[in-house]
Amino acid sequence: MRGRTGGTGEDVLRLLDGLFVPEADRWTADGAGWWDGFYADRERGVPFFAAKPDENLVSYLDRGLVRPGRALDLGCGPGRNALLLAGRGFTVDAVDLSPAAVAWARERAREAGADIGFRVQDAFATGPDALTGPYDLICDSGCFHHLPPHRRVSYLALLDRVLAPGGHLALSCFAAGAMGSELPDAAFYREGVLHGGLAYGPESLRRIFTGLTEVELRRMRDEPPDSPHFGEPFLWTALFRC
Repeated sequence: MRGRTGGTGEDVLRLLDGLFVPEADRWTADGAGWWDGFYADRERGVPFFAAKPDENLVSYLDRGLVRPGRALDLGCGPGRNALLLAGRGFTVDAVDLSPAAVAWARERAREAGADIGFRVQDAFATGPDALTGPYDLICDSGCFHHLPPHRRVSYLALLDRVLAPGGHLALSCFAAGAMGSELPDAAFYREGVLHGGLAYGPESLRRIFTGLTEVELRRMRDEPPDSPHFGEPFLWTALFRC
């Protein structure tokens, strides 16, 4: 019968993706066009366009909370955190939906002489194109809060599949009360839009990542314009251990 989805969990997830057209283009494999437009003007005043790594990620490394190993930069954008990790001795894979973002990141890596495995990739793809681990560190600065609620299932499945035992997730996402939408999950499905991204509170993050051990959870520090690090207080930063 026409109009029926398949019987797999991924079929159901993709059906739910379709409820968020055109916002679905921001996280699915077809999202290259939206993000390519976003990254087209490199001179725009977007804070994370600057070639600065997240201050919390620098802090984890400086304090020895995370040690060099194999790392995945999830939604790498122009590659600022991937460059930091490569410079600190990590073997780095970095993925993003946008060819424009990955091209920019590759340019920065060439200029820095960094060897990073950049890929235009849907991180949640299954089959032969699926990401493979194990990774000692997964860094996510801004991907998680653009996912609709049902794609948390895919996110946690990715962690379960590729994060090494004892490995870490370094996460930065919109903070409730500061940035992003605070609507309840069900409202996004009724309205069919994500309003630019989902805001999270600390207890929500702890509940979602209950299978991981919390190492640190705090607001990102506000870094001044002349700082070598990126820092905006409208973000939560979290370090979880597998």
